[in-house]
Amino acid sequence: MDKALEHSFVELLEKHQNIVHKVCRLYTNNQDAHNDLFQEITIQLWKAYPKFRGDAKFSTWMYRVGLNTAITLYRKSKRSIKTQEFESVQFKIKSEPYDDTEEQQLKQLYKGVHQLNDIEKALVFLYLEDKNYSEISETLGITEVNARVKMNRVKKKLRTILNP
Repeated sequence: MDKALEHSFVELLEKHQNIVHKVCRLYTNNQDAHNDLFQEITIQLWKAYPKFRGDAKFSTWMYRVGLNTAITLYRKSKRSIKTQEFESVQFKIKSEPYDDTEEQQLKQLYKGVHQLNDIEKALVFLYLEDKNYSEISETLGITEVNARVKMNRVKKKLRTILNP
């Protein structure tokens, strides 16, 4: 792979790495699993990057790859995430420590979200990221109407979980 492609990938990943951290936070319960999932999503992003055509924003594409990777791994093994070796990749990514201070106030919400199924989690996540229904439908590969209907159902389900 050429150096310009590597450089642009690393630059975009560093700029948008909080997206990956948020996906990891949503689908893991401890720091080791978070780190493993972060690594696996990064590998999948790197593998898919040469095919990124720029039809969607990089961040939207990153959400899609990250969520699909997390959902696939979560379904394969709900307890531990198997990762690939990372040594063969030649570039180094500066990873900043993830500061979840402002997300602490969402702790209860996350407890409720963890009880949802994979697609419901993805919907809530994108909604909390202030994505509009057009972006949500594009990221998840469903119609905009379907995204709205599913989101309304998830909101009702969360209200029931959080206020029994």
